[in-house]
Amino acid sequence: MSPDVAGVPRTALVVVNYGSSVLLEQNLARTAAAPGTSVVVVDSFSTSAERADVRAVSTRHGWDLVEPDRNTGFGAGANLGVARAVQAGATHVVLLNPDLALEPADVARLVARTVEDPDALVAPRILAPSGLPFAASTTDLLLDDGTMRSSTRRPEPPDGRPYVEWLSGACLACDVGLWHRIGGFAEEYFLYWEDVDLSVRAQQLGARLVVATEVTAVHDEGGTQQRTGRAKSETYYYFNIRNRLLHAARRLDPADRRRWWRTTPRAVRSIVLQGGRRQLLTSLAPWRAAFRGVRDGHRALRAAGAGPASRPTSERRRAAA
Repeated sequence: MSPDVAGVPRTALVVVNYGSSVLLEQNLARTAAAPGTSVVVVDSFSTSAERADVRAVSTRHGWDLVEPDRNTGFGAGANLGVARAVQAGATHVVLLNPDLALEPADVARLVARTVEDPDALVAPRILAPSGLPFAASTTDLLLDDGTMRSSTRRPEPPDGRPYVEWLSGACLACDVGLWHRIGGFAEEYFLYWEDVDLSVRAQQLGARLVVATEVTAVHDEGGTQQRTGRAKSETYYYFNIRNRLLHAARRLDPADRRRWWRTTPRAVRSIVLQGGRRQLLTSLAPWRAAFRGVRDGHRALRAAGAGPASRPTSERRRAAA
């Protein structure tokens, strides 16, 4: 950690690794060259061989390594990493995915935004390796059915659909005071949608979501997952399907939960077809993930007091009349 100099932020880069030691060497080693930054790597356990490789990379570069004995998931891993960074004296943190490349000078630009506005979650413009936008703006979560669109694609004139904005967790910077006020990531998501939840809770506290358009990062989505061709992993399908309903259970009122449940077949189709149609003929993985994701998401809804057996909105309104 850099010396404690009045007015100078002490920045820690926090990365959750899972089977990605090659990506750490490829991406993080370059980003970590940013002056005055420390690095915390949380190695969410995958294999003994990978753990040994991450230890070697971390030792070579002088990174602080946190070694949980299990796969913690992204949110819990990030929480562990930020806690270690704060313990070592960090005043600001930048969360990075292993498969994201960020220039060292851009670390300082992101942190400068959080110094100017301590109540801001700040992200860069994030592009895919092709140069196409991955998360080049905030994203709108449409509250009537749980679908999403880039905030730059809102219709003009407005269509009246309620929405809430969120920032991708692939790269986020913030003041640690704001992090503690928000409470970090909700760990029950395990993977995917925890950044949506974090953004929602941040805004409920009065925090702002900021995209630093002067900073560009490149995100090779799925670089940390094993997959062949266009098809995505079973993990990707399962948690995106399940966590959409988990978010509804955590954050929506009963009427909205029921709307999200009714649109589940359409949402599942959209998620699974991101991996193309061919996989549906050659693999059981997407079918299995869809079944498990809907089943477990439905359990979350029922635990929250909403599901297909709940009274429809019209009946509830009549009862209240």
